[in-house]
Amino acid sequence: MDRISPEKRSWNMSRIKSKDTTPERIVRSFLHRNGFRFRLHVKDLPDKPDIVLPKYKTVIEVRGCYWHRHEGCKYAYMPKTRIEFWQKKFNENIRRDKVTYQMLSESGFKVSGVCT
Repeated sequence: MDRISPEKRSWNMSRIKSKDTTPERIVRSFLHRNGFRFRLHVKDLPDKPDIVLPKYKTVIEVRGCYWHRHEGCKYAYMPKTRIEFWQKKFNENIRRDKVTYQMLSESGFKVSGVCT
């Protein structure tokens, strides 16, 4: 049972960004300062990658360690409650990432991930 009311949980979840996050903006700023030009969230590619460098046929995914379970990262910890639920959720994220990266590779793109 959630200790937060459904209304409060809905409000909290509505504030979580999926695009234009601080780590993503930092990576974009670095790329731009160094002369790279890119496109954001290209709809024609699988999973609408965060950053696409068309000239280099490269995709950069900015991924959170907690959600995407980067191996050996201290931020990829398991919550202490509802372990089965979270394990299933994290495993699905890992599976989806692998499928997406495979599809991008098959389309001729190099895939790079930035862990945050």
